[in-house]
Amino acid sequence: MFGIGQSRIAEVPFRPAAGALPGLEVLPLARLAGRAAGHGLDVRRPARAAFHHLLTMREGIVRLTVDGDALSVPAGAWLWIRPEQVYRFDEGLESAQGTLILFQSGLLDPATIAAASFDPPFPWGALLPSTQEAEPIDRTLELLMEAYKETGALRLDAQIELIRHLLSALVLRLSHLYVRERGASDTGEAFRAFHAAVERDYAESRTVADYASALGYSSRTLTRACIAATGVTAKRYLDERTVLEARRLLFHTELPASAVGERLGFPTPTAFSKFFKHHTGETPSDYRLRASGRG
Repeated sequence: MFGIGQSRIAEVPFRPAAGALPGLEVLPLARLAGRAAGHGLDVRRPARAAFHHLLTMREGIVRLTVDGDALSVPAGAWLWIRPEQVYRFDEGLESAQGTLILFQSGLLDPATIAAASFDPPFPWGALLPSTQEAEPIDRTLELLMEAYKETGALRLDAQIELIRHLLSALVLRLSHLYVRERGASDTGEAFRAFHAAVERDYAESRTVADYASALGYSSRTLTRACIAATGVTAKRYLDERTVLEARRLLFHTELPASAVGERLGFPTPTAFSKFFKHHTGETPSDYRLRASGRG
């Protein structure tokens, strides 16, 4: 059963371990809980990180909640948690064996970022490569782990560049499989600008015309760009982002529904409840009860 015993979502900046390379850390999954505790965090409480998580399992199974969805990562699978997603580890950390790669987007060059589908909409869910697909991915991971451990064997600048290239190869291979399974999207400059503005200002405005004016596009251009990238209109995309944050707060915190609505910029609790029910078919209170297993 999912609990709602928290009043906030922990905002987690990238904190490299002592002696670690800039922008990257590779660690056994079994060390994650202790690593987090050293920074005053509990991996079973909701968190929103400012960096990427790449998780792969060798033995056992780990269960997580990511943006309110329960996910299972079995042996041989990969999971990519993107910056700003809200996640928590629910079960399996004590017994499962796996590897976790934490990295900042800035570690990769722009060409890799463009080719590896770093733009929204993000591929979603656990990825389980076939045996044939897993072989080159596993070899790349092994090379990355070897290079990460070779402190002193190479000049630091050479080691960093080697790791950047190996990480790039790994995310390109994984992104290729995600896109093949779930389909590619057509993300252009207008959509990327709109997405960034929505991420920053969705609690300030839910009117597409406001974003169009601020970005120097017409509302029609933003709508065409959104449909090409996500299959939905700009207005739908904007509303869905608001609903996502509402679900995060209702699921992961004890904030009253009225406080959630206020945080998201709604003038009254009634306005928030009406908006949420229109888009989800449930009131905020009903959603919270169902998501917690009490409904």
